[in-house]
Amino acid sequence: MKTKYFLSSFLFIQILLLQIIPFYPEQIEEWYSNGFYPILSLFSRTILGGIPFSVGDCLYFIIILFISKWLWNKRKTWKSEWKHTLFSILSFVSVFYFLFHVLWALNYYREPLFEKMEIQKDYSDADLLAFTKKIIAKTNAVQNQLTKNNSLKVVFPHSQEQVFEMSMNGYKNLSAEYPYFSYSKLSTKKSLISLPLTYMGFGGYLNPFTNEAQVNYLGPMYSFPMTTNHEMAHQMGYASESECNFIGFLASVKNDDLYIQYSGYSMALRYCLGNWQARDETIYKQLLKTVHPGILKNYKESEHFWKQYDTIIDKGFHAFYDQFLKVNQQKDGMEGYSKFVNLMVNYYKGKKL
Repeated sequence: MKTKYFLSSFLFIQILLLQIIPFYPEQIEEWYSNGFYPILSLFSRTILGGIPFSVGDCLYFIIILFISKWLWNKRKTWKSEWKHTLFSILSFVSVFYFLFHVLWALNYYREPLFEKMEIQKDYSDADLLAFTKKIIAKTNAVQNQLTKNNSLKVVFPHSQEQVFEMSMNGYKNLSAEYPYFSYSKLSTKKSLISLPLTYMGFGGYLNPFTNEAQVNYLGPMYSFPMTTNHEMAHQMGYASESECNFIGFLASVKNDDLYIQYSGYSMALRYCLGNWQARDETIYKQLLKTVHPGILKNYKESEHFWKQYDTIIDKGFHAFYDQFLKVNQQKDGMEGYSKFVNLMVNYYKGKKL
């Protein structure tokens, strides 16, 4: 019982510490994100990367079974032994919470990427319009190179396993310019819970306990490389969804393979168009007319896929994850995914795509 008292108290100490840590991003960046975490991450990927299935998904399954069994055993005594039960729950949450932060989640408190890369945060409508036109032209060109017909959607020729291996090339090219994006020891897996993930509305996730990048293998293949690169960015210790979208985009478009480049460009273009749809419907419609019909067919492919699984479940999980992100220093919540447009627009000022 003494251990349970200690662990329960430790939970509240952790919560208190996490109110203080956000004031020290430089220290987190130096000691954790660039110190302890890369060593731990590399170790996890080295040990588990060669295992062909998701160890993390299996671990979650075992934990759910354990909790279910524990609840079943407690069904008759939880009222009479409520104090003991309460401390047992708090002890479990305390250990879970500690491991979650030590193994990965302290990265939520690191320095923002726009500071690290010296990228401005703000941009004007004129900046966004110039970039959107630029990315439309580039995506059109890549689509035409791949299909030789601007009305045909891009059909992906590589397997998902090949995409995992080929994604290393993009990060290799990216790290030549930015060494802090160096990635080694592949540990990306097709998630065993891809169907539940689809109903939840997610293309993938990083398991913070095993450091495996889990990718939903059921979705359209043209977007699969971008999702893979996004989750690999999480593995490298970037917690912000907007930052991982940006890093994943850079790793995709710097890949030697044209299909992987298309995955990055088409996804970024979709976010830009979505941004314009929310800002100015007239400009959005004008821009849409300049996008190749084949690209729009890929977008329709995605829309059709996700619509099949559009239920109250995904709305509930998105609401939960929105709050989860806000609690963990991501004040934009789910909107943070689209905030990487800020990074793209300002990064490419004066640069070619």
